[in-house]
Amino acid sequence: MRIAIIGTGNVGSALGTRWKQRGHAVVFGSRDPSSSKVQKLVAATGANAASIRDAVADARVVVLATPWDATQGSIAAAGDLTGKILLDATNPLQNMKLAYGLTTSGAEKVASWAGGAAVVKAFNSTGAGNMLIPDYAGQKPTMFICGDDAAAKQVVSGLTEEIGFEAVDAGALTLARYLEPLAGLWIALAYAQGLGPNIAFKLLRR
Repeated sequence: MRIAIIGTGNVGSALGTRWKQRGHAVVFGSRDPSSSKVQKLVAATGANAASIRDAVADARVVVLATPWDATQGSIAAAGDLTGKILLDATNPLQNMKLAYGLTTSGAEKVASWAGGAAVVKAFNSTGAGNMLIPDYAGQKPTMFICGDDAAAKQVVSGLTEEIGFEAVDAGALTLARYLEPLAGLWIALAYAQGLGPNIAFKLLRR
C-alpha cells in the first residue's frame, strides 16, 4: 500500500519506519524534502520524500503527523484529498492544553479542512517510542480509533495491528472528543507524573 506521511517528527518517523519495514511504499511529505533532516530520515528508513502535494498524489492512505499549528496549512498544501483515507495522528494542543473539547475536536476540524477525505483518528494517544516498540512482555497496547467511514476504519485497523497494536473501534469521529484528552492523560502520566514514556493503555475484557 502506498502511504504518504505528512510530518517528519518523532511520530511520522516512527510510523513511516514501521510501515516501511512491513513492505509498504512509504513517502514522506515535507515542505522541504531536500533538507538534511528529511534526507537523513530517507536514508535511515529506505522510504522516499517529496513535496506534500506530490507525496499524497498517488497515496491510498495519508497520515497527518504534524504539530497542531501546522496542520491546517499542511492539509491545504496537500491539495485535493477526495477519496483518500486521512489518518489523523495529531492532537489540538496549544501550550499543552486542548484547544477543543466538548462541542468539537481536532479530528472534526481536520475533516472540515479536508473535504472529501475519510478521516480516521488514530495514533494520537501514545508516544512515538511505543510506535517503534509496542511490545509489553507479549501484550499488545490498545490503539483506539474512530471515524465515520467503516471501510476506512477497517484499513486503519489493519495498519495498526500489523505494527503490533490491538485496534479498538471507538465509534464515530465525534468520539475524538474523548480520544484527544486521552493523549493529554498519557503525556501527564509519562512526564508530569514521572512514569516515563514506556507506558501504554490496554483495554481489558472479561
